[in-house]
Amino acid sequence: MKVAIVKYNAGNIYSVVHALKRLGVDPVLTDDEAELRSADKVLFPGQGEASQAMSYLRAHGLDRVICSLTQPVLGICIGQQLMCRHSEEGDTDCLGIFPVEVFRFRPKRHEEKVPHMGWNELKCTELVSPLHLPASFVYFVHSFYVPVCEFTTAVTDYILPFSAALHRDNFYATQFHPEKSGAVGEQILRNFLSL
Repeated sequence: MKVAIVKYNAGNIYSVVHALKRLGVDPVLTDDEAELRSADKVLFPGQGEASQAMSYLRAHGLDRVICSLTQPVLGICIGQQLMCRHSEEGDTDCLGIFPVEVFRFRPKRHEEKVPHMGWNELKCTELVSPLHLPASFVYFVHSFYVPVCEFTTAVTDYILPFSAALHRDNFYATQFHPEKSGAVGEQILRNFLSL
C-alpha cells in the first residue's frame, strides 16, 4: 500500500511520519501531483497559520490536487481547517471540501486558555464515521475550531462544542492529533489505512 503525506508549509508533519512507521507503513512525503494521485491513501496533517499554508498550496497547485483526489484523504489539525471553506485566521479562503467556516476560540472565562491544549473527550454523533472513532480521550493543540455541522462525526466541548472530526465522501478530518493520542490515535490511523 502506498501512503502519501502532503508536504506543504506546515509544521508537525514528521510526528505523523513516525506514527505511520510504527504501524509498519513507510509513507512518501511529497508535494508532487503524480505521487499524490497514485497513492492509495493521502494524509494532510500539520500545524501552522492558515493564510501561509494556503499560499503554499496555491503556489504549488496542491489546492486543486487535494480537492480532486478520489482515494481516502485524512486531514489532521490545520489540515481539517484548510479543508473547510474559509478561516478567520488571516481571513483565508480555504479548500471548500467541507462548506463550513473556521472560527477563533473566544474565551469567556479566565480559565479558558487559548490555544486549547491537552486531552479532551470525543463524543460521537449520529453520523457514524468509517474511522470507528471511539468515545475516548484524544490530544488537541489549536486556537481555531470548526463548528458542529452536518459533516461532524465527533464533538468535543472546550469553551463551546466544536467538530473534533468530519467526514464527507472520501474526505476525513480530525481536529485532534491521532499521532499524539496514544493507543486510541494509533487505532484511528490503522482504521484509516484499512479503508
